[in-house]
Amino acid sequence: MTPSTPPARVVAVVVAYNRRELLAEVLAALAAQETPLARVVVVDNASTDGSSDVAGAAGELVDLVELPRNTGGAGGFAAGMAVALADHRPDWIWLMDDDTVPAPGALGALLGATAGTDAVVAGSRVEWFDGTEHPMNTPRAKPFATRSERDAAARRGAVPIRSTSFVSMLVRADIVRAIGLPIADYFIWNDDFEYSTRALRGRRGMHVPASVVVHKTRVLGSTDADPGARFYYEVRNKLWMFRRSRGLAPWEKVLYGGSSALRWLRTVLRSNDRAVLADGWRRGWRDGIRYRPRPNADSLAGLGRASDAVAAVEPA
Repeated sequence: MTPSTPPARVVAVVVAYNRRELLAEVLAALAAQETPLARVVVVDNASTDGSSDVAGAAGELVDLVELPRNTGGAGGFAAGMAVALADHRPDWIWLMDDDTVPAPGALGALLGATAGTDAVVAGSRVEWFDGTEHPMNTPRAKPFATRSERDAAARRGAVPIRSTSFVSMLVRADIVRAIGLPIADYFIWNDDFEYSTRALRGRRGMHVPASVVVHKTRVLGSTDADPGARFYYEVRNKLWMFRRSRGLAPWEKVLYGGSSALRWLRTVLRSNDRAVLADGWRRGWRDGIRYRPRPNADSLAGLGRASDAVAAVEPA
């Protein structure tokens, strides 16, 4: 960045649901970033534990969006990104959950790695409490990245990626306007896989290990840990993605579809309650084949200001 270049205007979007203590910690960490944020949009997904009070008391940096119903992580990010674009004029949008605590230099490292490049997405190193890299949020390296692309990323301490997690994902605002928002009907799981691959198809992104966040999940688990009844969303959303998403080329759908099938098998084999997983698989397969996700204008209707912002970003 030259002296005549204004600093990037970054708006963070935090989706909150019934984790008020962690939300307070996240908001304090965002306020303490060495590279200041323009605003923090907190989307409260109809929490019942006073999370909205925590956000409302966090000061002028925070723009609180209270939703009357729980729209899941996918709906929360779609609503928050729409409000960020409609009301806060970002150059970049920085996405995270309410259990994601960024180190003070996390944002600065992301911006430093992407400055002067054509990268449109950047992701952080996601750690657990003990500093172990969190297996739930491991990015997918970009297959067949050219030598020049790998070298250019390496000079910035980064790695080319094909997808990354909403647990600290920085995305350029003009790309969000071009491709639209996350698909709210995914509700939970694979919404970030679908969205990041959509943003990165034909474009470049980076994993930036120098940018560190702590994902404060209760356990250190990977994506093939036993999900119980939520396995329904894993199966349905993957089918929606492989059948309908614009994020993946046909050959990628074959590649990632095969890896998903193997992951499902590992999940079932490790489960102590295979009947629950079998029920989730049957229902997920049925709904993934029979239905398709609704437009965000329909799934996020009736949310007041958030619905208006979604309609502005994704006009019918």
